[in-house]
Amino acid sequence: MLVGVLLLAGSGFAQVLDPPEEVPPEAVTRSNIVFILADDLGFTDIAPYGSEVNTPTLSALAEQGVRFSNYHTAANCAPARAMLLTGVDNHLAGVPNIPEMLAPEQRSHAHYQGVLGDNVVTVATLLEGAGYHTYMAGKWHLGSTPDKLPSRRGFQRTVAMMDSGADNWEQRPYLPMYDEANWFADGERFTLPEDFYSSRFLIDKTIEFIDSNIGDGRPFFAYVPFMAVHMPVQAPQEFIDRYMGVYDAGWDVLREQRLQRAVGLGLVPADTAMTRMSTTADWDALDDERKRYEAKRMAVYGAMIEAMDYHIGRLVDYLKSTGQYENTIFVFTSDNGSEGSGPADPMAFPASLGPGRLGYHNDYERLGLKGSYNTISPSFASAAASPLSFYKFYTGEGGMRVPLIIAGERLPRKQVLSPALAWATDITPTILALTGVDAPGSRYAGRPVLPMIGRDLSPLLDGSADRVYGKEDVVGYELTGHAALFQGDYKLVVNQPPLGDGQWRLYNIAEDPGEVVDLAAEQPVVFQRMLARYQRYARENGVLPLPAGYTQIRQLVANTLQQQYREELLLFLLTLLLLTPFYVAYRMRRNSRR
Repeated sequence: MLVGVLLLAGSGFAQVLDPPEEVPPEAVTRSNIVFILADDLGFTDIAPYGSEVNTPTLSALAEQGVRFSNYHTAANCAPARAMLLTGVDNHLAGVPNIPEMLAPEQRSHAHYQGVLGDNVVTVATLLEGAGYHTYMAGKWHLGSTPDKLPSRRGFQRTVAMMDSGADNWEQRPYLPMYDEANWFADGERFTLPEDFYSSRFLIDKTIEFIDSNIGDGRPFFAYVPFMAVHMPVQAPQEFIDRYMGVYDAGWDVLREQRLQRAVGLGLVPADTAMTRMSTTADWDALDDERKRYEAKRMAVYGAMIEAMDYHIGRLVDYLKSTGQYENTIFVFTSDNGSEGSGPADPMAFPASLGPGRLGYHNDYERLGLKGSYNTISPSFASAAASPLSFYKFYTGEGGMRVPLIIAGERLPRKQVLSPALAWATDITPTILALTGVDAPGSRYAGRPVLPMIGRDLSPLLDGSADRVYGKEDVVGYELTGHAALFQGDYKLVVNQPPLGDGQWRLYNIAEDPGEVVDLAAEQPVVFQRMLARYQRYARENGVLPLPAGYTQIRQLVANTLQQQYREELLLFLLTLLLLTPFYVAYRMRRNSRR
């Protein structure tokens, strides 16, 4: 199986698939779909999931459909996006990791390129073929070569940020790895407007796209992958002001408050226990000035979430004013859990090197505004994922369990909370079911493609089933040696250093979502059986071993240095090549005189 998969992944054909010219008659009666993807949003970061952040739009949507308390996604962004848009496991779809963290040894394999493979079909392509208008405004991060742009993967109108992140106030990169912030519109390089703020701009463009075809009767699919709340964490001052003072008690108090609200909402059991991450600092040991600064870092984070919600509300208001709201189904989720890679102390010299080189400041008074490089600390990232353990880049629940809301006037059930296991690959099959569009088989438009593995969640939306994964069904996942396997209420998981210890553990995440009680010794049969199933998953999906000494941060730094100094290195080698004959001739003349 794996050999066939790798041949298919490396076949090199581009997904340039022309939709049928005739619009199926049923297309005009199908639901519109608005798929909203937050970036690095933690499990309890929005009000319907226990947050103190004011998110009235998302709260209203949660009342109009189903909230999922046991939905999981990849532990970092590009792999999640590959699964969300195709219904195919991210390793087979060509995105085992973000390209910024891939090792050279891994890149020698066709399915380890970190960009969306040509062996999968996007949901946008399928919906376009069924007569939908397809729009995208936001972060892509699935390939930036001409054949990988979203305009070549099923989206008719696009404005897309191609990188892992960028500034939210201006066209500026956030990592030294990038020479510039790479934005494209409809397949061409794009310059941002002077009054740019990411959340406002993305909704402006989404409304513009929808409005441009609103009179022709066709349904639309709008994909809005926000940059909120990916670093740099930035927000307008009027939103920041609302959260000044909210986080003055620190991360431990916030983590406990969110746990209690999550319990009250029925998201986790009443007796849920929590572990304290080794990266969570002692709040009481900080001096008053440092506490003040840390609280504002988190205030900007809360402000960025509310700003996102506010602009989603503008889209909802637009759809209501144009008579489209009643026929629109909304899907809201996050690509992964909260981001814990922000420096514990942003004032420390190493933490300021990259942002300082790019011209950013981290002044307290201007924190979160234009020119500011802000993040939350690992300590507050743990609170953002409360009551879960770990965060982004790790396979603990905090890195993988995130909000999922599916809502709309057309849905038969409202105000429902589902504890059913759901996975990132389920989103595309669910959208197809909700729109009445068939999934592809082994071929599409005359070409071989990989079949979708995701499950249709619509039985959970209409109440005809209480789960879509049986007790024997498994879902596997891997990221740089961090790995997980879900089966029924159980989760087999390993987290590598520095936060993990490299040991496989077994948890009942229905009863113990905080991953506190390891059941491996108590239930050895279940443990060994699930371990064997994970090993089978790894073989069938082409999971590669890590190069010796690999760590995510080390590889990111190495790739950044290689990218930065590639031109200088090439110039040096070329100069050396040109000068070598002269040096050899000089040495020969000198030796002949002796």
